[in-house]
Amino acid sequence: MAKKTVSIKKQRTIRMTLTYLLLLIVCTLIIYPLVWTIGASFNPGNSLVSTSIIPDNPTVGHYKDLFQQEGTLYYGKWYMNSMKISILTMVFSILCVSYTAYAFSRFRFKGRKNGLMLFLLLQMIPQFSALIAIFVLAQMLGLINSHWLLIFIYVGGQIPMNTYLMKGYIDSIPLDLDESAKIDGASNTRIFWRILMPLSRPMLAVVAMNGFTAPLGDFAISSVILRNPEYYTLPIGLYKLVSDKMGASYTTFAAGAILISIPVAIVFVALQKHFVSGLTAGGTKG
Repeated sequence: MAKKTVSIKKQRTIRMTLTYLLLLIVCTLIIYPLVWTIGASFNPGNSLVSTSIIPDNPTVGHYKDLFQQEGTLYYGKWYMNSMKISILTMVFSILCVSYTAYAFSRFRFKGRKNGLMLFLLLQMIPQFSALIAIFVLAQMLGLINSHWLLIFIYVGGQIPMNTYLMKGYIDSIPLDLDESAKIDGASNTRIFWRILMPLSRPMLAVVAMNGFTAPLGDFAISSVILRNPEYYTLPIGLYKLVSDKMGASYTTFAAGAILISIPVAIVFVALQKHFVSGLTAGGTKG
């Protein structure tokens, strides 16, 4: 019996050691490039190559160059364009996904199952596969360089996946709450806004985070629609800034990339208390 107990403890120790080792490797793979990029943004010169992660003579000159150096005066404009697109995409995604998920969760109507199946199929098709169609549509409608067209595309791309998540979460909210509210004379709209939405804050936080970060990481679609430097978002602007005007100035590119992460970090911290519970929810089968 004693040998069996020792054997079980040994197995647990091995499992815990392997688990922590795996977590350490994953954390290193995630954190090391970030630390290197931060160090590079303060590194004098134009090269990412350095003898150490922490520069010997750190400088904030690259951050100043983003806003002052000739040829990069659009960086502030790109930043504002990205923030506008990200915030509006987040807001419209929350509204569209909430209403769509509510309809599929609480109502039974003709075509409901086919609609859910269509959303499932749309999740499997990446948005960039329709680049040619998007470009032709933008030309036909005269919406080249239109931020609104880009916002509608991002919002549309957010609906299928997030609707499934949101619907699963709403399915987990008891129908008794709806029925009690209806007995008191509440309409479906009032039930939606006063009961379901407050209870769905964790999943709304997930939808908000997805909606905010998607435009900041997109290059393919935005580069097809936005052709004038004045309308660029940060992913396009930084790429053009390095490839077309500054050659091999990767340290300035690193500084610009670091500034992108600031609003993402702020949004994440603001939604953090809801974010974890929202990610683990929404798995209810409907």
